[in-house]
Amino acid sequence: MADVKIVDVHKTHGLTPAIRGVSIEIRDGEFVVLVGPSGCGKSTLLRMIAGLEDVTSGEIWIGPRMVNQVAAKDRDIAMVFQSYALYPHMTVQDNMAFSLKLRGIDKQTIEATVANTAKILGLELLLDRYPRQLSGGQKQRVAMGRAIVRNPQLFLFDEPLSNLDAKLRAGMRTEIKEMHQRLKTTTVYVTHDQVEAMTLATRVVVLRNGCVEQTGTPMELYDRPANQFVAGFIGTPVMNFLTAQVQCGSVQLQSGTSLPLTEPVADTDGSAIFGIRPEHLQVVEAGTDGALIGTVAVVEPTGSESILIFEWKGGRLTSLIRNRMDFKLGDPIYLKPMVGFGHVFNAQGIRVGAA
Repeated sequence: MADVKIVDVHKTHGLTPAIRGVSIEIRDGEFVVLVGPSGCGKSTLLRMIAGLEDVTSGEIWIGPRMVNQVAAKDRDIAMVFQSYALYPHMTVQDNMAFSLKLRGIDKQTIEATVANTAKILGLELLLDRYPRQLSGGQKQRVAMGRAIVRNPQLFLFDEPLSNLDAKLRAGMRTEIKEMHQRLKTTTVYVTHDQVEAMTLATRVVVLRNGCVEQTGTPMELYDRPANQFVAGFIGTPVMNFLTAQVQCGSVQLQSGTSLPLTEPVADTDGSAIFGIRPEHLQVVEAGTDGALIGTVAVVEPTGSESILIFEWKGGRLTSLIRNRMDFKLGDPIYLKPMVGFGHVFNAQGIRVGAA
């Protein structure tokens, strides 16, 4: 195992910057997820750690050595791609054992290592099958097993679950997390799916346009997003944003609702954006002071909860309701933000307080 240090790394393709001065420290044994929209540079950054892309400037350290000029094969890493890249003419056993055979490891050690890894991943009954006889989830487990048998100091995952359906993705997320808890190998994982990032990571790095927007634990990003981009990217359904004014220690919404600031704001007066997550908009009785008044536009029941999209004079907002309520299209609805759960952003989109 090893720590990873990325120090002021830049990557350009011709005149086009892909990575702009990224610095990240990944501690030994951490599971760090790089997340962001398509084109943000997360896969490029992972490929530079792997040695598959050159670094334009800056330094990448794996353990005690800088690896900018070290070939990928000499970095002691294992990478799992979105494509399973299994050898179709080899059995599961041979696919997993292949890298060990190339190293000249004795047959008995190889068999023991493959058997132990197959047990970890639930592949014991599949060792004699060929890739064409496997499901997508089984193929991905074999690809993971091929990485695990190498016992690397660093695992790199590049959107490994993108080809799987929703049920398989959920199951594989659990397997990957359990694998990391057992092996405790330093892991860097790339995804565009913020749910994967939140459920897997010990720390999340949010990227946009080749820059780091925020780094922190999943709940730090959820509870205290650094800016409006992170607030809108992390969390499902996405955060609601309302035009507001900060005046005299409170936030004034267009509806006339006033919420006290629960965190002091340096600039106490002026235009602002008020953010509130859907689960923090409570359904209240008609006539409740400070309620947002609107009509139900869409109801999305999921079983355990319902997502309500409602229209009011400020536009459309989303509320997540965990109690069963029989709402219908066009019904009047009264919602009130929970005090202390709102976020205040300045005109530049930087979080400056809470309300």
